[in-house]
Amino acid sequence: MTASLTPTDGTYFRACNLCEAICGLQLTVRGGAVVDVRGDPDDPLSRGHICPKGAVIADIHTDPDRLKRPLRRDGETWTELGWDEALDYVAARLREVQAKHGPDSVAVYQGNPSVHNSGTLLSAGGFVRSLGSRSRYSATSMDQLPHHFAAAEMFGHPLLLPIPDVDRTDYFLMLGANPLASNGSIMTAPGMAGRLKAVRARGGKVVLLDPRRTESAAAADEHHFIRPGRDALFLLALLNVIFAEDLAEVGRLAEFTDGLDELRAAAEPFTPQRVAAATGVDAATIQRLARELAGAERGVIYGRIGLSLQAFGGLCQWLLNALNLVTGNLDREGGAMWPLPAFDLLGRAKKGQSYHHRFFSRVRGLPEFDGELPVAALAEEFQTQGEGQLKAFVTIAGNPVLSTPNGEALDEALASAEFMVSIDPYLNATTRRAEVILPPAVGLETQHYDVVFHHFAVRNTARISDPIFPIAEDQRFDYQIFEGLRQRLSGEMGSSPDERLELGLKHGPRRTSLAELRAAPHGSDYGPMQPCLPDRLLTASGRINAAPAVMLADLPRLEKVLNAQVPELVLIGRRQLRSNNSWMHNVPRLMRGANRCTLMLSGADAARLGITDGQSVEVRSRVGAVTVPAEITDTLMAGVVSLPHGFGHGKAGVRLGVAIAHAGASLNDLTDPEYLDELTGNTAASGVAVTVKATGAVGESAAD
Repeated sequence: MTASLTPTDGTYFRACNLCEAICGLQLTVRGGAVVDVRGDPDDPLSRGHICPKGAVIADIHTDPDRLKRPLRRDGETWTELGWDEALDYVAARLREVQAKHGPDSVAVYQGNPSVHNSGTLLSAGGFVRSLGSRSRYSATSMDQLPHHFAAAEMFGHPLLLPIPDVDRTDYFLMLGANPLASNGSIMTAPGMAGRLKAVRARGGKVVLLDPRRTESAAAADEHHFIRPGRDALFLLALLNVIFAEDLAEVGRLAEFTDGLDELRAAAEPFTPQRVAAATGVDAATIQRLARELAGAERGVIYGRIGLSLQAFGGLCQWLLNALNLVTGNLDREGGAMWPLPAFDLLGRAKKGQSYHHRFFSRVRGLPEFDGELPVAALAEEFQTQGEGQLKAFVTIAGNPVLSTPNGEALDEALASAEFMVSIDPYLNATTRRAEVILPPAVGLETQHYDVVFHHFAVRNTARISDPIFPIAEDQRFDYQIFEGLRQRLSGEMGSSPDERLELGLKHGPRRTSLAELRAAPHGSDYGPMQPCLPDRLLTASGRINAAPAVMLADLPRLEKVLNAQVPELVLIGRRQLRSNNSWMHNVPRLMRGANRCTLMLSGADAARLGITDGQSVEVRSRVGAVTVPAEITDTLMAGVVSLPHGFGHGKAGVRLGVAIAHAGASLNDLTDPEYLDELTGNTAASGVAVTVKATGAVGESAAD
């Protein structure tokens, strides 16, 4: 490292941007290198918590595989370009494709890391708009789209997501969530082990329902297995009991809530006795949990990825909100509440806006949500000939070949695209198909403010993170890349991320500034969440919609599964603490130990299939097959197998660092683009029917 790129020795404070938890970090720099990373004990949100990812954040900065200058591919050969040459070429090729095939022939995919970098979040939109294409996709429809859909329908905006007030609740009922691995997804709550322990220490109770007895089950008072994809039936049965036994207590929310009678009528057919067999949860347990939730002085119900990545994700997220509403736990201390962030993305939102079904995908007619089409449609839009066919692709901080359904089909489709550019710091399973890669500066080189995750945080705080390491003259920040492309495509110039942050903070609810945030290096603390309804509602009526018509219309589809035949084996994913989706598998310290890309299955299923622990097995779905080692466990309910997502880095010879040792297999070579939540368009990656068979002896795996 040259002297110009060497930071001053000392102690630096910033937020970790590797997951939703946004933990405060304390980094010590000596001799131009980070020599120590620990949790910042004075951060008002994370309070000194740190996970294995945050502890090795400097390894990403020093990763020799990280790209720093533009690359252009010619066959299998990559050649470095100058930045002006690269940006000129990319803009010209995009214009060329659109002139030939129309503006919508260029598709844009934004990956999950986009929201972990404020430079990308605040600048990518201007570039995307300059393309003028409606062919927009993101990781949202592989993850949290049902949350946003339910929030828009019930409360008037996709970001009005009720967040569990975990630090003040006395009864915490969770479904399909593993906060000890995620640190609380769509519930930014670092140190969840301590937070759940505190619930129990003050005499409260934690209950978890999940097809797998996850790490979080150890922090709960109770764990119950529930059949994948049947959670909506369970939630309706809870509502049924609460209404039938007159346990509902909406309280002050009744003054500005519509649809309670319709909600009661919708739940009436779904008695605990009727749904018990389909859910795998006995009627007596359903009744008891309903009474406990309704009877808790301060209670909340929360569901996450397991309830979103399924065929009834939209119904699940609606019913979770409805349960918090009818038990009086919505917008109440210890229940489900709304943060009020210093930089408030809802500040300029208009009441009564429509967010879905305004246009549809070309091939299957899948609905748009918030300007984006479902990623399940992406491969077919490239593969299906005719007017409107996708011809070019732009990826922004994403790896859709590994993270969207039937990744093999998308990989094949991208091989025949007329042009592809990736704004990404790595050569990976997706970006290897690009003609040009434009790598932005990352992590410790960037300024960062968590624009999105303060909207999901269990406490109102704010923190600006300034760069620790300067970048070289031949590197570029992400916003410089996006603005460079935007200017070449449209001739327009946008404001800088600093200008946008300053404006948002100045006019936001805290009336603060970047200077004030910098004066508080550990973060500014604005206190716990506070009741905010009805003022924060953005529905046209200014009232809560407890029973949206689109939700009620989807119930007959759910009714059909009550007596449907259950597949012999269904697949679920699993989250792991030492990675985030397909990130960080190239960090040696995070990849130590045994292979984590294994197929978990119960002892009963293993015995029935003649499979032994560690044996190589083939997992096959309708769309594809992968081979991985088997891991026999007592943590899974019978009939369910589990494979982690985010692996598969060995595709077509992409071998980066330690990814060689643990390339694994991609879960999304098995997920089916035709298996969706029909209501929202979200991919149903949980509950996919599969077959499993042994293919080799212990230790013989073709996963790599």
